Amino acid sequence: MMGQSNSGFSEAGLRRLREVLARHVDSGKIPGLVALVSRGEETHVEAIGTMRHDGGAPMRRDTIFRMASTSKPVAASATMVLLDECRLRLDDPVDPWLPELADRKVLKRADGPLDDTVPARRPITVRDLLTSTCGLGLDMTARTAPMMSAFFEQGVYGQEDGWMLPGPGPDEWMRRLGTLPLMYQPGERWLYNVSDDVLGVLVARVTGQSFESFLRERIFDPLGMKDTGFHVPADKIDRLPPLYAPDWQTGEFHVEDEVEGGHHSRPPAFQSGGGGLDSTVDDYHAYFRMLLNHGTHGTQRILSRPAVELMTTNRLTPEQTAALQTWARSVVHLSHGQGQHGGWGFGMTVRAYRGDYAPVGQFGWDGGSGTTTYADPHNQLVGILLTQTGMSTPDSARVIHDFWTTLYQAIDD
Repeated sequence: MMGQSNSGFSEAGLRRLREVLARHVDSGKIPGLVALVSRGEETHVEAIGTMRHDGGAPMRRDTIFRMASTSKPVAASATMVLLDECRLRLDDPVDPWLPELADRKVLKRADGPLDDTVPARRPITVRDLLTSTCGLGLDMTARTAPMMSAFFEQGVYGQEDGWMLPGPGPDEWMRRLGTLPLMYQPGERWLYNVSDDVLGVLVARVTGQSFESFLRERIFDPLGMKDTGFHVPADKIDRLPPLYAPDWQTGEFHVEDEVEGGHHSRPPAFQSGGGGLDSTVDDYHAYFRMLLNHGTHGTQRILSRPAVELMTTNRLTPEQTAALQTWARSVVHLSHGQGQHGGWGFGMTVRAYRGDYAPVGQFGWDGGSGTTTYADPHNQLVGILLTQTGMSTPDSARVIHDFWTTLYQAIDD
């Protein structure tokens, strides 16, 4: 057929995708970006703009980005390996490995005083951590709640310079977390982020390896993800742009994380599954393509088919799902419209209703550093867009929305 490529993307659609992305860069609001779209056997990459807002080296296909919360869907795979090998079970209490989380007290009201508690009805399980329902999480809509203040006062989150990833090493971090009550009973409510960081500690303690070394051995190396890790080594640091957090009022570019001497230039004390990975479009493509291939990569099996199905379908109960949807819809103005998907699997969202151009069943997540990565089984499609512009303003979220809107229009069967 004329005007159609063999991948099911139309030539005109891919041209339009590039034009829409270039428009955001030309506006001066997004210094640069790298986008990858793939369908079937065909992969298409766009690298537009520069590494710094004031010019400098051009963005390249192998530019390394801070993945922020887009780390979650990848980091969760380590726990799936342990489930596959029966070294963990979904409904095992985590107390033997994470004694800091045993015998929890639970706040009577999530936004109430820290000493107004009742005992937890049951222990936290592996499943609670995988579904982000362990009873602990960051709720940026309730910044004034005593529990949110306690996270920062105890140094669980937020180092001296406001960096949001955990500062202390895993054991000290768990000790600090263990001094705090739960906000909800285990299994009761979906809450963001904390569970993903706890999972990394769990994996390290079960395997006797660092979280990163286990991920590298079982996920990164087999998939050829050679540029993925929790920091960027010196011989690759020239491929990392600064991370910008534009001023929400003036739009002025502030450097949130420098390249040389920044948070990602050296190994962190805490390897954060919630937000610590650095990676490239091709590395993430290999991972999400493996999920679309039901756990295989070439001739290798990375995860079992049922493990992938568990990760990538909605795991929340109807009550949990309703609470998640209500929360997401109430914060669209704060999260710039991200997160309205309706479902959650393990470490990632799963689209449970049709709220935009993507079909039900699409899975993946977005990152506060201006990253997005999803796979869509119905269309056998992977889309990845990476920027160095954090979501302190809606600018990177708007590029992300426009990327998905135009990508879905480029499908031409």
